[in-house]
Amino acid sequence: MSKILMYGTATCGDCILAKQVFAENNVTYDYIDIANDEEATKKAIELNNGMRRIPVIVFEDKSILVEPNREEILAKLA
Repeated sequence: MSKILMYGTATCGDCILAKQVFAENNVTYDYIDIANDEEATKKAIELNNGMRRIPVIVFEDKSILVEPNREEILAKLA
């Protein structure tokens, strides 16, 4: 299992951006598509303090980024 876990959907622009940043930086991560997974959707909402926003990215240190921009992701990876 990867050290980064991302909850998102295939059509979410912020999710696509996060995937691009990970790919550009050769970062491995596990992706959970919540589009048709109610349990994963509930978990993403729980991790985000009850809010319905994606992507929800959980890092090895248990920190979480929600709807991050490119700079926020890069800063976290640094």
